[in-house]
Amino acid sequence: MASGSCLCGNVSIEYQGEPALKALCHCTDCQKISGSAFSVNNVVSGEGFSVTGSPKSYTKTADSGKKITSYFCGDCGSTLYRDGENFPGMKIVKAGVLGGKTLEASKPNVELFAPERPGWIGALEGAEQKDTM
Repeated sequence: MASGSCLCGNVSIEYQGEPALKALCHCTDCQKISGSAFSVNNVVSGEGFSVTGSPKSYTKTADSGKKITSYFCGDCGSTLYRDGENFPGMKIVKAGVLGGKTLEASKPNVELFAPERPGWIGALEGAEQKDTM
């Protein structure tokens, strides 16, 4: 079982099983949510996924035209996970909230929105490069 929490510890998550996808994403949403040039995500089954605490949420229409919801701590602001129409029945866990061995095992096997990657960041060796999702 993998687990993680927000910065202040008021909201935590757990999930069972291996991620269906481990992705480094360069889309504008992920840049803004992470406050960085990209986001590292583990896409996991919604079955066996649990949340402790009361995250706030924000839903928007993504570049794909489909809805996506971000769940974050209302106290410290950490985004913990997302879900949406592009990944039905799945949760998109922000790998940075996991830490330890789970974070180490979260090395992405695909880069999404690779053309949006800043020129000063190289492609991740061994990761499939995709133009979109």
